[in-house]
Amino acid sequence: MSGDSEILRIMEVVLTAEIFNQNPQLDINDLTPACRDIFSVTDNTAVKRPVFVSDGLIKRTLAIADAHQKVSANPFVAYEEFGQRIRITALEPAAQWFLKQGAKPIIEKNPVLAFFFENLDSTGISYKTVRITNPPFEDTKASLDARVSKLIGEDEKLRGAIDLVILLAPEEIEQQMEDLVCTPEQTAIIRKIQLAVNHREFLQRHRIHEVGKLLFVGPPGTGKTSLALAMSRTMHMPVLEVRLSMVTSQYLGETSKNIDRIFELAKKLSPSILFIDEFDFVAKSRVADDHGAMKRAVNSLLKNIDKINLVKNNVILIGATNHPQLLDEAAWRRFDEVVEFSLPNEEMRKNILIKVTSSLRCSLDYQQLASRTDGFSGSDLRMMIKEAILSSLMAEKKMIGPEDIEKGIQMVKNRDAIRHLTWI
Repeated sequence: MSGDSEILRIMEVVLTAEIFNQNPQLDINDLTPACRDIFSVTDNTAVKRPVFVSDGLIKRTLAIADAHQKVSANPFVAYEEFGQRIRITALEPAAQWFLKQGAKPIIEKNPVLAFFFENLDSTGISYKTVRITNPPFEDTKASLDARVSKLIGEDEKLRGAIDLVILLAPEEIEQQMEDLVCTPEQTAIIRKIQLAVNHREFLQRHRIHEVGKLLFVGPPGTGKTSLALAMSRTMHMPVLEVRLSMVTSQYLGETSKNIDRIFELAKKLSPSILFIDEFDFVAKSRVADDHGAMKRAVNSLLKNIDKINLVKNNVILIGATNHPQLLDEAAWRRFDEVVEFSLPNEEMRKNILIKVTSSLRCSLDYQQLASRTDGFSGSDLRMMIKEAILSSLMAEKKMIGPEDIEKGIQMVKNRDAIRHLTWI
């Protein structure tokens, strides 16, 4: 990192502190994630003012040592030996200096700075636009951890539920909607759910409650889990991911309680997404298992699904299955939307390949490659590209060529052939 870059990063933090302290209408979601860390903001209650900046805080969070010395030549910055605090002495000149140093890209990612600079002539900066793109505190792992700790403190039984789910804050999820290639039907469903989230009060007033229970059906690798996770970032909701086969306790009497606790946790953490993978486990249990405790557990699951919905509880329920033919009518009718995930057609395969390789150097004919990969799932295509990348690196080059892709295609076909082998 260059010295000038370090100075701008330090000045961003010091200016943010000064502007934030002077404007009580600014809140936690005006602070960037880095500034929340620097100012030790750990919950979404009102942030205690004044926030301050010290050498120690800058070193701990930005890995920049002796911050005050690096900005000592700036006439608008002062250093207080007591407490090692760095502060702005004249806000307007300091802000103008910052802008003249080419800091506009930094301002366009910091709502606090945008709030101040929006009123300056000729900057063209919109505070509202910058704030919308700033990750809200509610999306952070720190926020989710604080909420979970509070819940456990209030009800120790929920600790068992937390051990049964994979709990992810939106900021922890890599998948984003723009990274996925969705069918028009899938896109329409997501838009419908977003509208329901935005108009929950209207729907509740008119007693329209059966909204937000989705069943994702389709073969493995077609994007069911990816879309469920990407929705977390779009909806700003944490995901509770659960595989029903893992919930089954060795003590069968506990299974019903485990299911009850998971649904209770989803409600307590709302707004949230409860994602139940392997939903066909319900059908298998109902048909094949004569054990009374397991049947009670399955009935408990179905009853919990009946009692939860987006409008009343602010919970989106998503079930996913590779085997929809196994689900009986009792399971099907509990979902208000069935979303199909079929193998991608040629145009979708082409678009998936373009997205997956967007950051890579490639010499590929995407249309021809899409034509050759009929029957490949989205997961297969990503695996193919990963193998092509490794092939390229083994050849000590960083451009993917046709010969690398051939190895990727062959690897996917070999995996599929092995999967269909009969050993008996």
